[in-house]
Amino acid sequence: MANYPTELELDVVLKDGAPARVRPVQEGDSELLANLFTRLSAETVYNRFFQTKTRLTEKELNYFTHVDYERRMAFLVFLEAQLIAVGRYDRFPDEAVAEVAFVVDDEHQGRGVGTLLLQLLTEHARDNGISGFQAMVLADNYGMMRVFRNSGYQLTRDLEDGVYEVDFPTAYTEEAREKESFRESRAVIASLLPLFYPNSIAVIGASRDKTSIGGRLFANLLREGFSGAVYPVNQSAPVVSSVRAYPRVQDIPDSVDLAFIVVPQQHVQAAVSDCVEKDVRGVVVISAGFSEVGEEAAEQELIDLVRRGGMRMVGPNCMGLLNTDPAVNLNGTFAPVYPPRGNVGMSSQSGALGIALLDFAQRLDIGVSSFVSIGNKADVTGADLLLHWEGDPSTDVIVLYLESFGNPRRFSRIARRVARQKPIVAVKSGRTHAGRRAAGSHTGAMASSEVAVDALFRETGIIRTRTLNGLFNVTSLLANQPIPAGPRIAIVTNAGGPGILAADAIAANDLTLVEFSHDLQDRLKSILSSGASVTNPVDMVASAGADEYSRTIRAIMDSGECDALITIYIPTTSEGHEEIWNSVQHAALSNEAVTTLAVYMTAQRNRRVDDQLKLPTFTFPEDAAQALARAVRYGEWLQKPEGEMPYFEDVNSAAAADVIQAALNRMGSDGGWLTPAEVEHVLEAYGLALPVSQVVQSAAEAEAFAVELDRSVVLKATGVVHKSDVGGVKLDIEPWDVAAEYEDMMASVPGITGVLVQEYVGAGHEVLIGMSDDPSFGPIVAFGMGGVNVELMKDVSFRIHPITDVDAREMMSELKSAPLLSGYRGGMPGDVEAVEDALLRVGAMVEDHPEIVEMDLNPVKVLEPGRGLRTVDARIRVAAAGAYYIPSRHNMPGIR
Repeated sequence: MANYPTELELDVVLKDGAPARVRPVQEGDSELLANLFTRLSAETVYNRFFQTKTRLTEKELNYFTHVDYERRMAFLVFLEAQLIAVGRYDRFPDEAVAEVAFVVDDEHQGRGVGTLLLQLLTEHARDNGISGFQAMVLADNYGMMRVFRNSGYQLTRDLEDGVYEVDFPTAYTEEAREKESFRESRAVIASLLPLFYPNSIAVIGASRDKTSIGGRLFANLLREGFSGAVYPVNQSAPVVSSVRAYPRVQDIPDSVDLAFIVVPQQHVQAAVSDCVEKDVRGVVVISAGFSEVGEEAAEQELIDLVRRGGMRMVGPNCMGLLNTDPAVNLNGTFAPVYPPRGNVGMSSQSGALGIALLDFAQRLDIGVSSFVSIGNKADVTGADLLLHWEGDPSTDVIVLYLESFGNPRRFSRIARRVARQKPIVAVKSGRTHAGRRAAGSHTGAMASSEVAVDALFRETGIIRTRTLNGLFNVTSLLANQPIPAGPRIAIVTNAGGPGILAADAIAANDLTLVEFSHDLQDRLKSILSSGASVTNPVDMVASAGADEYSRTIRAIMDSGECDALITIYIPTTSEGHEEIWNSVQHAALSNEAVTTLAVYMTAQRNRRVDDQLKLPTFTFPEDAAQALARAVRYGEWLQKPEGEMPYFEDVNSAAAADVIQAALNRMGSDGGWLTPAEVEHVLEAYGLALPVSQVVQSAAEAEAFAVELDRSVVLKATGVVHKSDVGGVKLDIEPWDVAAEYEDMMASVPGITGVLVQEYVGAGHEVLIGMSDDPSFGPIVAFGMGGVNVELMKDVSFRIHPITDVDAREMMSELKSAPLLSGYRGGMPGDVEAVEDALLRVGAMVEDHPEIVEMDLNPVKVLEPGRGLRTVDARIRVAAAGAYYIPSRHNMPGIR
């Protein structure tokens, strides 16, 4: 039997929210399969085997438990340690098609188990070269036909003698992706319901000491009026806060949906075990002392216990969660503040910072729908919360404080979809990097994890702020105002200085200070005094009162000449503040098509005169402009097409795979750099041919090749990484000088193993196209101006794979040096279409061959429009594909 693939052991969520465990079959699973068979009804057995059977024979059990995990595969599904389903495929001899079959315990049919197994098997089969599935299904086996029909794959079926032959390709379709995403969302939302909407709560560790964490959390639940029953669990106190206490959770006479665990670390596992026995649906582990202090083993034991019990867990090492919905009024935190109810869903990975977030939300009057401190996020992650808030009608804006992503691929996939519906604002800590890893290429040296984070946020539409102040500023805007329709900004002020500051901030944030039409200026002249300025910014002068503010704001908004309006007010007298400010709010909110912000420049500003008027208000114009700029960029992202990944008919993926596999067979699983000849073959397979070249081992051989080319050549040292740094590159060498230059290079370049003689390509813009495999984020594709100075200039754009045609075009346009490719100041333009094509071909190569872990095409010479480009130098490093490349680990819905 082949080596057991531990990387395919997965935690999943069923359709009804129940956590389950999936793993491949093993040789010792015969007894498990036999026991499952005894629980199957006669109808289920007949539907699976097309005959009546009372048991599985030893021969059948041996066949079912011995697979090679490639041509033959089987997944087992466990619920609370009991085997409930099996799905398998067996590849037909000499064909790329496999027969697929399932069986699900009768008690658990209808929970989406068959659909999940089909999803997993299809992904695994596709990764192992199986192009299609075939299944034999009895005509009245409606449940199995429903599984196939709802899969999203294009299937055909033929009925003969009461049996359907169902055939469908394993190729991933857009319909399949949408159905899988829908199933994932539904399952995760259902699994989190006991956390957000419990009917009863137990606090294990509730204390009489009101200053303790257990005492504060229990008091908060009572103070905010939780809608259900709250049970304190305390082994030494019969009563806590006038409520009868119980020694253990099992002693509570009624059912418990959610338990908060606030006990010392050494007692947490016992408390969770009690919850499993009590059939609690969710736990929030406040207690610390797990992976955050190096106790990974203890945390893993906790995770295993929670999943065996079919529960979801927040934490450990967290401060709890809250839900301001009046239907539940759940304050399950030990924070001293409780925010106002509103439309912002909030999560913090840091407990202490979570308290600060709630405090600032209360001070700034930002309403919160729900808040979760995820702590070590051992089970419930930020991606799970995104799915919850996506379906929560009370949440319009999502705010995240992140220290890490957990599974960045899953987070990215979900965030990209959720951000199309609701803005996501995030602060990601750990932006600095003490040093870059030792890298064998320019791309590897530049593609740091922080670069990957920026790329992830850019691609998913997440609004990243560098500070908490910036986070609250943009959140206040998005929670209360429409997303700006464009970058045209108008400013109204009663003082010239702040108007100038605002105008400068608008320009600094790449927004447009719109120029008013003559008609609008005439209208403003009729409203304001003769000393006022009616150009943008509009300076109404200090004497402007409530009427001038109201009429001016309405005139500008009704003109249709701006997308957003910033209104600035500085109190110039000790009277009339409330009247003017109330006028500003009502006028600013009179036109819902224009995004409006206010700047009230006083330390004692009244943020909201009328609780029904939600006008985001700032102390300084710079903060308002920065928040507005981020909202505008988000609006532009929403309007941007999602892009496509083209299919290249001229690609020979199989040829490249043969070269890569042969190299790995030679080098071992750790891999290494491909030889120049291997690099050439891989690039040729993807239409990225290098100039004519040959590796030589003598001066005579070098000269003979150059003479045969009958043109100038380049000499490049082989076996050396940064060749230019050590004199390992000689350009534009005439054939008759090649022998002498060869001898000089061999004598002077340390570590040289040979010389590559290559056709010289002189003209053209030098660019870099590369990729580097990040252990968390996967392949990061890079594009920039190339050559030896690429790391010095750092004019490089990055994207996390996969990249689309839209990504490719944006990567080119983002460069500061992008105008060079357009013919800057009369210079030669470059073939940008060929560059886009090359980027997408590199993306296709990375998609097809996860063994490629680093690539540097540098320089690539971009020729004149219509003439394409030439890859002058290239390096490719390969290694055995890591477990995280398994699709179920990074882009399959339903996997935690």
